[in-house]
Amino acid sequence: MIVSKQCLDCDKELRGRSDKKFCDDQCRSNFNNRQQSENTLFMREVNSILKKNRRIMDALNPAGKIKVSRKILLNKGFNFDYYTNIYKTQTGKTYFFCYETGYLPIENDEILLIRKQ
Repeated sequence: MIVSKQCLDCDKELRGRSDKKFCDDQCRSNFNNRQQSENTLFMREVNSILKKNRRIMDALNPAGKIKVSRKILLNKGFNFDYYTNIYKTQTGKTYFFCYETGYLPIENDEILLIRKQ
């Protein structure tokens, strides 16, 4: 009984070695690129949000330290659910960072934007 195998990319019947999975290098490349793309989609989306948060904070904070309204950040598309790390001070304040740019929520819906030196 002969079992015919098909290319994992284009479904053409394979000829040759019994362990062959692709009909040519182009199909192998297409298949692997598609697999890699599906595996990294979530990471790309998260990194895109982080970069956007960083761009927004950098644009609003050219001097390195400024107070802004939470509403301004939200209107520009800032997402408070995503950050790269948290820094807690000895006094109990919690700073949230997107790479080297961060923020500290303060009273009256204000946010202190800072940049690591």
